[in-house]
Amino acid sequence: MGILERLNAGEVVIGDGGFVFALEKRGYVKAGPWTPEASVQYPDAVRQLHREFLRAGSNVMQTFTFYASDDKLENRGNNLKLTGAQINEAACDLAREVANEGDALVAGGVSQTPSYLSCKSKADVKAIFRKQLDVFIKKNVDFLIAEYFEHVEEAVWAVEVMKETGKPVAASLCIGPKGDMHGVSPGECAVRLVKAGAQIVGVNCHFDPMTCVETVKQMKVGVEKAGLKAHYMVQPLAYHTPDCNCQGFIDLPEFPFGLEPRILTRWDMHKYAREAYNAGIRFIGGCCGFEAYHIRAIAEELAPERGFLPSASEKHGSWGAGLEMHTKPWVRARARRDYWENLKPASGRPQCPSMSVPDSWGVTKGHADLMQQKEATSKEELEQLFDKSKTH
Repeated sequence: MGILERLNAGEVVIGDGGFVFALEKRGYVKAGPWTPEASVQYPDAVRQLHREFLRAGSNVMQTFTFYASDDKLENRGNNLKLTGAQINEAACDLAREVANEGDALVAGGVSQTPSYLSCKSKADVKAIFRKQLDVFIKKNVDFLIAEYFEHVEEAVWAVEVMKETGKPVAASLCIGPKGDMHGVSPGECAVRLVKAGAQIVGVNCHFDPMTCVETVKQMKVGVEKAGLKAHYMVQPLAYHTPDCNCQGFIDLPEFPFGLEPRILTRWDMHKYAREAYNAGIRFIGGCCGFEAYHIRAIAEELAPERGFLPSASEKHGSWGAGLEMHTKPWVRARARRDYWENLKPASGRPQCPSMSVPDSWGVTKGHADLMQQKEATSKEELEQLFDKSKTH
């Protein structure tokens, strides 16, 4: 069955995790540009990560095509000698190969563009999306996702182009309860996306699971109030972000190399999965920071609704049951649900605060600081940014 048939039947669809962050940690993606050339350069690494998510319970193999538009691939000196078409084709082939090893669908994804931030025209931005979608249609992906959009206006443009293909369309914004970067509320964002043609709407990235679930709840209220219908999706960060502002985790001083103390445990993921399900969300996955064990936790929490456990549960006792086999008696005493469900993990960092103060530069599309360029960032430009950072 396709994505809409599954959702219409009330099935839980489990997404995959955050390829960009996971592959950066493994040495296959460069932090900064965050582009997915690994699909061509290191296909075995991408294939293996797909397989880990499939084994953990994912129903969707999302093509590793994040930021694979030509304008992003050549932004700020990122001279890869690869085209978006080459990367997108390789990513589609890898996703399909692994999806065929299980009961998974392939989703082709497009993301926000430097051209939009630089105030290029609607026609110019749509042409970028259309070029990416040509590959997804050629490779016959099962459905399309417009993901990681800070501005609903650009996401609507993406959805409008996607609808031309006849494929099912999902749209996911990287926003929180305060709305997009132009102040459009989550409810209004969702209404605009559904009217543009998206059958599935929601959020991904930038915020922690509970914040994202709350944001999708607001979307659902807005859609229903407008007399419209949609399915809902959520693919949040695997980091706790109670101190984030409207911009989300990229404003945190720990972004991107010091986020590890904020990582959610597998038990936190159980709570997230249940909260999302109870909110009426049926497409539940993850984004940056999510590893396969996080997805397995979602699949295990929702096993009663899905009717089965993922393959990876073969090596994981429910709620720590495998600890019954441990050699140390005090560890065996932790083989119970109430222990892990009520644990408050320590960070082991006595000199560190529990929360941070986000960088709040307050700039978005149209501001001179966000104008993009093909040339590498110069030393002089960096010095100006270093000085500016001291005043924020």
